[in-house]
Amino acid sequence: MRKRSKRKILCFSLGMILTICLTGCSIASKDEQVQTYAWPIATASPEDTVTQILAEKFAEEVDRLSEGKMRIEVYSNSILGGDRELLESCKDGDIPFVVQNTAPQVSFIKEAAIFDLPCAFSDISEVRSVVDNKEFLSIMKKAYRNSGYELMGYADQGFRVMSTNKLIEDISDFKGQKIRTMENTNHIEFWKAIRASATPMTFSEVYIGLQQNTIDAQENPYEVIVSNKLYEQQKYIVETNHLAHLISLIVSEEFYKELTKEQREIIDAASEAAIKYAREASDVRVSEKIDVIKESGTEIIKVSDELRNKMLNASEEIYNSIRNIVGGELVDLYIEK
Repeated sequence: MRKRSKRKILCFSLGMILTICLTGCSIASKDEQVQTYAWPIATASPEDTVTQILAEKFAEEVDRLSEGKMRIEVYSNSILGGDRELLESCKDGDIPFVVQNTAPQVSFIKEAAIFDLPCAFSDISEVRSVVDNKEFLSIMKKAYRNSGYELMGYADQGFRVMSTNKLIEDISDFKGQKIRTMENTNHIEFWKAIRASATPMTFSEVYIGLQQNTIDAQENPYEVIVSNKLYEQQKYIVETNHLAHLISLIVSEEFYKELTKEQREIIDAASEAAIKYAREASDVRVSEKIDVIKESGTEIIKVSDELRNKMLNASEEIYNSIRNIVGGELVDLYIEK
């Protein structure tokens, strides 16, 4: 593979790991039987997550389908960089494979904003059906490719939900609540639209923020809420289900196009198997996390259809804004159900 000047990657002083990773991005010649080094697949997520499950299953399938001739090693917990660094390094071909949530991708791939449409779905199976739709997926693959990535597909961690110390029964109950959000403009605008006080904050500060009342609430998938024990500081989990927490598997387009036809077929098949496996694991894990929360005494509140419709109606300007960014065809394909 043609070499580029390598971008500095955050490696927590693990110089040897970085050297191996960058060397591993070189594709073995057709005459070689086995790679000299494993190609890295990187995430910014902790190990006990669906993101890790997806990455590990993908690496396992690649090894199995290639009969050990293609090897991939998983690096999680931001060892090779945070979400933005991983996107930059993947685009440059320095890190061939990345697994991450779609929210950080909006700055790199404008069409990824489609996944920021709030309250579009109430059933995760509907979300999966839409993102697997050939027409929708074709448009998204083209968008990723135009930005320097090859999109393999989407798994998920279910929906994002809200945790708070205030009982939410009507849209007026959101008013003034200081809720931690991701640093994503569309996410922030949604919470503002329903009169909450959106507060972007580094995730590592969220638990302490809830403990010290710097923030009143936060929103995340069930898995994140339980693995980080955020429910310990909150009386209620409100099933706002305002966004599906989609996880993408992407490949450097530069890396992918220089693979042999046989290697690409293995990558494609391994991706499909890993995404299916990760979705099944997610369903089981969401159910387990809900049980943990119920046993803790934190109450889970179902959002009424009336409240959900009010939240959706309040989001009209966000829908118009995203439609202007990604185009009406993509929005219609996403929310056609």
